[in-house]
Amino acid sequence: METRRADFAGAWYPGNKSECRRAIEEFVTSGKPCPAGMEDVVGGILPHAGWLYSGRIACNVIRCLNRQVKPDTCIIFGRHLHPGSSNYIMKEGQWDTPLGALKIDSGLADKVAEEFSFTVETATRYEQDNTIELQLPFIKYFFPQTMIVPIGAPPSVNSLSIARKTAELAKEMGRTTIVLGSTDLTHYGYNYGFTPKGTGKDAIEWVKNENDKRAVDLMVNMDEQGIIKDALENHNACCSGAAGAAIAAAKELGANKGGKIIYSTSYDIRPDSSFVGYVGIVFGM
Repeated sequence: METRRADFAGAWYPGNKSECRRAIEEFVTSGKPCPAGMEDVVGGILPHAGWLYSGRIACNVIRCLNRQVKPDTCIIFGRHLHPGSSNYIMKEGQWDTPLGALKIDSGLADKVAEEFSFTVETATRYEQDNTIELQLPFIKYFFPQTMIVPIGAPPSVNSLSIARKTAELAKEMGRTTIVLGSTDLTHYGYNYGFTPKGTGKDAIEWVKNENDKRAVDLMVNMDEQGIIKDALENHNACCSGAAGAAIAAAKELGANKGGKIIYSTSYDIRPDSSFVGYVGIVFGM
């Protein structure tokens, strides 16, 4: 079986098995409690910066899913795309991680690709993508036997249709399924060409308490169309198509409420005039 490389291993996150496992165990130890009063957690939103900045948040989201289900398949939406981009999918093979490879659920992926137009990537023909890859070691750690369906979801209404149909097909095939959407929040500062509030304390407060808060509230309230629209207008979610798709798929799986676990920014780790926001959210009943 052909295996896609772990391109960011050893740079954005640990590159060998023991270091990767140790980092995850440290994230688990320092994690926040999962939201109370939520049964059957079936999905979540998680960030994709280097693990130094957002690994604890991403790990916490998948850990909270691990308390509820043992999935056959994890549908994971990601990728930095614009509204006119293609949809992306990997239909066969496996994707490597330092903890071992994750097999593609080719049965489900084939059915999805029959329903919609995709750019199909393979283990040897693909564009590097941190948004999905950085989540895979966490998935492998908590769900070592699960398969994955990685989908690149542009910020468009069509992505929501793809997400709903993918979850529907998974149910029809008898798959126990979880869904994840990978996005960071506001990219603020001169490094990102986005400085509506200048620099300094006012800028930091605006990002945390207004721009990011609006995006987080939309996701917690499971407003899949709202998060795409708001992100395109206010630049507060870099992969809003992935976030919206995860919400739409989670609803199809029965989720009716969201819960925030952690919010932070790269400024909290390493203060700088350019910084990025991150959030961990789960969806359930």
